[in-house]
Amino acid sequence: MNMLRLLNIEFHKLKNNRASRVLSIIYFGLLASIALIAAIKFDIGPIKFHLAQEGIFNFPYIWHFNTFIAALLKFFLLLVIVSMMANEYSYKTLKQNLIDGLSKKEFILSKFYTTIAFSAISTIFVLIVSLILGLIYSDFTEISIIFSGLEYLFGYFIKLVGFFSMGLFFGILIKRSAFAVAGVIVYFFVEFFSYWYFVDKFSQAFADSIYQFLPFKSMWNLIHEPFTRLNAVKSFAKQIGEQVATDYSVKLFDVSIVLIWTAIFIYLSYYLLKKRDL
Repeated sequence: MNMLRLLNIEFHKLKNNRASRVLSIIYFGLLASIALIAAIKFDIGPIKFHLAQEGIFNFPYIWHFNTFIAALLKFFLLLVIVSMMANEYSYKTLKQNLIDGLSKKEFILSKFYTTIAFSAISTIFVLIVSLILGLIYSDFTEISIIFSGLEYLFGYFIKLVGFFSMGLFFGILIKRSAFAVAGVIVYFFVEFFSYWYFVDKFSQAFADSIYQFLPFKSMWNLIHEPFTRLNAVKSFAKQIGEQVATDYSVKLFDVSIVLIWTAIFIYLSYYLLKKRDL
């Protein structure tokens, strides 16, 4: 009951925030437009590449493909999460909530519950969109095939929870939404370019062994890119003598790392709020 009360407080704030509503609509609109990917066509030398004919909407591949694409759009909801926190400082609602009897722990929990709610709603939305597209376009509609590969939805949900928890932490750390989002982006590039520096200086295996424990790389590892599973890509890779990945599963090890980072971000958010003079 306490969780529902805290969620009700947060969604009441979001309902009255026009920017959050617009960003949320854009995000879910983009998720719904995944179907437009079927129109993509291009040629790679002698290979004619048409995504719709490559079976991207076939079960169970569609779960992998759609969750990967949807995860790339998560920055739109990050803006909602970060602005949600920044507005608490701008409009003095944080101080008012504490005056009204909300503890700092409950305040952080309300934000965390909201990130879980957004992640769950997004996951359910991707589930529905994928199910509709799959039932329309898939060559395989047996029940056992349709519901295999749902692990990608779980990986997608965990990735969003971890990512939004990071956004919540940066929102509390920096206070202003634009600078908080910039902070997340700057950290992403620091991790990204330092990773490739290690790859260049040592090897990709060595870089992976270290960076698999860092936030962005661990979240990326949850859902590996799905394109090398396509027959046209496999054929092209074979022609140029390249090896493609064979294990695309969502691993418990990667899930555990992201969950640990989620706990760290939420604890640090609470620690900052607890120590900060409001």
